[in-house]
Amino acid sequence: MKRIILVGKPNSGKSLLFNQLTGLRQKVANFPGVTVELKSGKFDQYQLIDFPGAYSMSTLTRDEEIAVEKINQALLDQQTALIICNLDATRLQSSLMFGMQMLAMAQRFGKPMVFALNMIDEVARFGHQIDVAELSKDLGAPVYAISAKTLEGIAEFKTAVLRDAEQVAVEVNAADTAELPALDFSEQVRQSRLLAAKYGIQSTVVLKNQNAIDSFMLSNFSGGIVFLLVMFLLFQSIFTFATPLMDGVESLIGSIASFVTDLTGPGMLADFMNDAIFGGLGSFLVFVPQIMVLTLIIGMLEDSGYLARAALICHKPLSYFGLSGRSFIPYLSAHACAIPAIMAARTIESPRKRLITMLTIPLMSCSARLPVYALLVAVLIPDTRYLGGLVNLQGVAFFGLYLFGIVTALVVSLVLSRSSLNDDAKSDMPFILELPTYRLPHWKPLIHRVTNSAKQFVYRAGPVIFMVSLGIWVLGYFPTGAGGLQDSYLGMIGHWIEPLFAPLGLDWRYGVAILMSFLAREVFVGALGTLFGIDGADENIAGLAANIQADGLTFGAGMGILLFYVVALQCVATVATLKAETGSAKLVTGLVIGYGALAYLLAMLCAQLL
Repeated sequence: MKRIILVGKPNSGKSLLFNQLTGLRQKVANFPGVTVELKSGKFDQYQLIDFPGAYSMSTLTRDEEIAVEKINQALLDQQTALIICNLDATRLQSSLMFGMQMLAMAQRFGKPMVFALNMIDEVARFGHQIDVAELSKDLGAPVYAISAKTLEGIAEFKTAVLRDAEQVAVEVNAADTAELPALDFSEQVRQSRLLAAKYGIQSTVVLKNQNAIDSFMLSNFSGGIVFLLVMFLLFQSIFTFATPLMDGVESLIGSIASFVTDLTGPGMLADFMNDAIFGGLGSFLVFVPQIMVLTLIIGMLEDSGYLARAALICHKPLSYFGLSGRSFIPYLSAHACAIPAIMAARTIESPRKRLITMLTIPLMSCSARLPVYALLVAVLIPDTRYLGGLVNLQGVAFFGLYLFGIVTALVVSLVLSRSSLNDDAKSDMPFILELPTYRLPHWKPLIHRVTNSAKQFVYRAGPVIFMVSLGIWVLGYFPTGAGGLQDSYLGMIGHWIEPLFAPLGLDWRYGVAILMSFLAREVFVGALGTLFGIDGADENIAGLAANIQADGLTFGAGMGILLFYVVALQCVATVATLKAETGSAKLVTGLVIGYGALAYLLAMLCAQLL
């Protein structure tokens, strides 16, 4: 299949244009490095490939190096029919600098190229017009004015791209190009400045409002306060905004369970449905709304342009711990899932800081921990509200858990930065970050991102939890039947491992749930739901928190479990990703053992002292 490749600098609306052309709803984020991996989709009869963003063909950072390497491969590929270079109409100079370099490369390799002058609606908002026909004439290539956000000019652009892609490309032999001298892009840089001055908006007009806001957002005092408030509201909202949805899901599960029980009548099938399905899998599904709320708010911060500011605010304090301001982006992303966050760390300019960031990302509280936190916080912390219900004490406890993970990660980073991992600091690349303009989020892909996060969470964890719940139910039900958990096969196994968890103030049921959760942290909730269901708590299906409270879990033991889950590295997929990214099985094995030992020690201290 013939290909069309889409290139451009970061933060220029390139990914959103890709979404509009292919119908795929890819993630759009206003910080560099998010498009470090290739995205592809079908556009008419062509395969459209979204290439990583880059500021220049003369690379400075690792993500630009990856981008240029992939672009060069595509230019040599005979299947490449057309190049689309996306330009940010509000920042024409920086876009044209890369665009004109790209045009010189396309001409060298005999590939046709067009320019998509994106964000034309923003230009109009500033009261400016760009003479597209004249700009096209000066560039010597077609230019199309569009807005990927408002869809202005998109229909005409699609037609034009399909027409331009039919041009017969000049075939260039790879061996011939290898003998040519490297291009000197100094002329393209000079021309980009001249064309930006001729056609672009004056930078003072574009930056006037942005600088007025940034003078407050980025100041040492007010910027820090805003950052802390934003982070506090982020985690407070996980409980406050998600509670009605969680209550609705819990009521729905309870209603379905009652209906199914009435249909099946008493017996083994009813016990299985109540204990394994509604007690195990159902207890886990209750917490899915919190995943959606977390994804929604992080997405709003990304799309609005605030995350880049947060990275800039964090650079100075993070550098003290041996990290980069860019480490903030993987750290925050890790609160959704550690795996893409570890991959996002590839964009950190320093190999040393990149490694330290990857090794400490597992300490960020990912969405898999959310069900565990929500369950135990509901058990241990009263639902007390302040300021007219805006501040929830359980939300404050949530914030404290996330903050504890962040602080632990920083302490570990400080230790690692002073250890043998500390390479020559002179090899570090400079910290470079472009601040995008403030924009309203594009709601359609944002809502899709939220629903998709819930689907992926359920699809990824659901089968594992179902199999674990099934296994626990079988071992816990036989040979004694319902209500005989102590004398079941599972009871025998649990009592054998109980001495390991006795110092943590936990009985064998919690020990079984913790050990099973090394497959995936979310399994803890499903396993406990099944165990308490078999033990005669099925009259409160999916109300697992009430069952645990009635069972008498102590505050110290409960806090110990929470801190254990904050620190322990219990995700097999994360371990595999770390091994792939670091290339060292020994290093990752040591990390798993080290975090596990620290988690156990913290849990034991909580149980003994609280």
